[in-house]
Amino acid sequence: MQGNLLFAIEVGLLRAGMAPSRFGREVAGDPRLVFDLRRGRQLRLGTETRVRQYLSRLSKECVL
Repeated sequence: MQGNLLFAIEVGLLRAGMAPSRFGREVAGDPRLVFDLRRGRQLRLGTETRVRQYLSRLSKECVL
């Protein structure tokens, strides 16, 4: 499931034109979040939930 989440994050970043560090900082207060996910980091359930909620809001704001 983490692979799908990382893919969704990457798509969201592209659509929003957002830097990975900004995404991580806004979601979890961790500018390294996306970089660490790319290297295999596993998220706790609460963090994963916040990421998914943020992606949902981001997709509504970035309608192409």
